[in-house]
Amino acid sequence: MRGEHQTLALLLFSAFVAVTLGITTWVSRHRHGSAEEFYAGGRLFSPMENGFAIAGDYMSAASFLGISGIIALFGYDGLLYSVGFLVAWLVVLFLVAELVRNCGRFTLADVVAARMSERPVRIAAGASSVTVSVLYLVAQMVGAGSLVALLLGGTGKAAQTWTVIGVGALMVIYVSLGGMRATTWIQIVKAVLLLGGTIALTVLVLVRFHGDFDQLLLTAAARSGHGDAFLAPGLKYGGDWTARFDFISLGLALVLGTAGLPHILSRFYTVPTARAARSSVVWSIGLIGGFYLMTIVLGFGAAAIVGPDAVRGSNAAGNTAVPLLALDLGGGADSTGGTVLFAIVAAVAFATILAVVAGITLASSASVAHDLYASLRRRHTKPRSEVGVARVAAVGIGVVAIALGLLARDLNVAFLVGLAFAVAASANLPVLLYSLFWRGFTTRGAVWAVYGGLVPALVLVLLSPVVSGSPESLFPGVDFQYFPLQNPGLVSIPLGFLAGWIGTVTSAELPDEAKHAETEVRSLTGAGAV
Repeated sequence: MRGEHQTLALLLFSAFVAVTLGITTWVSRHRHGSAEEFYAGGRLFSPMENGFAIAGDYMSAASFLGISGIIALFGYDGLLYSVGFLVAWLVVLFLVAELVRNCGRFTLADVVAARMSERPVRIAAGASSVTVSVLYLVAQMVGAGSLVALLLGGTGKAAQTWTVIGVGALMVIYVSLGGMRATTWIQIVKAVLLLGGTIALTVLVLVRFHGDFDQLLLTAAARSGHGDAFLAPGLKYGGDWTARFDFISLGLALVLGTAGLPHILSRFYTVPTARAARSSVVWSIGLIGGFYLMTIVLGFGAAAIVGPDAVRGSNAAGNTAVPLLALDLGGGADSTGGTVLFAIVAAVAFATILAVVAGITLASSASVAHDLYASLRRRHTKPRSEVGVARVAAVGIGVVAIALGLLARDLNVAFLVGLAFAVAASANLPVLLYSLFWRGFTTRGAVWAVYGGLVPALVLVLLSPVVSGSPESLFPGVDFQYFPLQNPGLVSIPLGFLAGWIGTVTSAELPDEAKHAETEVRSLTGAGAV
């Protein structure tokens, strides 16, 4: 990679880091130190601001680079990822956004604990939330190491190591000093940058083909080497029945898991009312929907302009499709325009990673302090001491994420994102829906629903092809593969719902009708919501 690319990309990286550190410093000087300030930003954000922040939280580097790369390599089958991520937001809008805002205070466990015995429920929900967050975080850290090192021209171990450590240090600073308010503004800045960069690339692709989308698709199919099959289902997931079930499993995890992601749920508490929470989701659906439509254009544009062979030659997973497309659209590797556009895409990708890891770290540190620590020290915990624990937890989680990111930097960790969604759908979603909609739900049912989804999801992945038994596994030299699917969602999600039902019907505890009625009224009307 040429020096001009690296220098310009570094300057843009530095500018973004300087702006975000400035935001964090400004917020840290004006904070009040309360739990509401640290966890929810004082609930002062408007629906539009929170909608942009939610979009910033959700549109990760995997979306910007990964989906476009999959479409560039596999055509129609890659497009299904865009559809899955977008449909997931309809589940969030219709099932959980307004109800979670009304029933909870800071975390998922608040919603469940409203009508259950607090301690066991908070420990279970907190453990699940931290597990999901760490899995998501490690994937982002490893992605940061390999992607940014590649974009800066350094593919060696040292470049990856320092990138992972740098991203980890920055995310700890953002969260521990600025809390939710700084994290939210970083998400808003990132969303504007990402949408602006994506719009610019999309317009340039369409201009290249004179606005003729049919011609774009036909050119992509012709260059793919697969002909019309590139525009039809089955190129990636149309093999044997195992591949088809794997796709169903992944689709279930993506569509249902979003509603159980801790860093997404925590965003609903940053607005003053449930109506504002619902409006936030409407804003985010518009932004996210437009973004995923544009990833389709970028994916097919990369296939038509760069070519799948060049994309695959640069990165086997297709993660460099968008940077290569930007380089070509700007005029090629030897042009000033290509250098500038490539560096902008690199900077946007870096901003995306930083913003997402900040949101995840905040959500996981909130679960540690507000659910795990506060449930063990409930009588002696004051809000200020709880916030202090959250800041310490952010540092601890950052250290763990850096260590795991460095440990896994040479491994194929794409499954970690799918696993995070699968665990969220298996453990968090059943207990959330049962708590909101089942009158007879009990404490035992809540605990069983969490562990009944969490444990099978983790065990099935350990026994799956992603860990052992194939050349692409984490440990290719051994074979303890007993589960054929790469994503456990197809099995673990029903098990989570089943465990919650069995735990409830076998429980000697009588459901508290008064608490359910209170929760129902509060969830639907907002009466008594904080």
